[in-house]
Amino acid sequence: MSEGKRMTSSRRHHLKSLMLQIAANWIEQETADIAAAKEAHLAETCPAPDLSGDQAALMDICKKLYQSLDKIDEDRYDSEAKVVKTDKEIAELKLKVTELGGVKKPALKKVRMSADAMLQALLGGKHKVTMDLRANLKQVKKEVKEEAAEGVGDWRKNIEDKADRKKMFETS
Repeated sequence: MSEGKRMTSSRRHHLKSLMLQIAANWIEQETADIAAAKEAHLAETCPAPDLSGDQAALMDICKKLYQSLDKIDEDRYDSEAKVVKTDKEIAELKLKVTELGGVKKPALKKVRMSADAMLQALLGGKHKVTMDLRANLKQVKKEVKEEAAEGVGDWRKNIEDKADRKKMFETS
């Protein structure tokens, strides 16, 4: 539709109600068809028993009914087992689809937390664990060099010694 020609609200509601009426008629027709199919199937598989006759004939009819009931129960059990199996397969396939699609991992945020707070959050409030990393470090003591202290001494002597050496090189 172009922008200039818009459907009026009354026209839209009228079309919507018509579609709903048609859908309701289809649903009614479908339920009637299902009921008719069910009646036809029951008439085909379970004909009305002939109850006229002596007691031996009635006992024979009852035995046949029990045998048919057993067969129907076996079929029902088999069909339920198939349904359960297919439901499990569907659930597994859904899991595979989600795995293949991948789970989006959220972006990690920076958290400023001390090691003690982190351990307390992981282990819960019951456990008191302190993690003093500096206590586990080796203590290293610096050694003071005594030789350097002796060599420093008086700076005037150093200059005089160097002056004597300078004279040695100048004279030669």
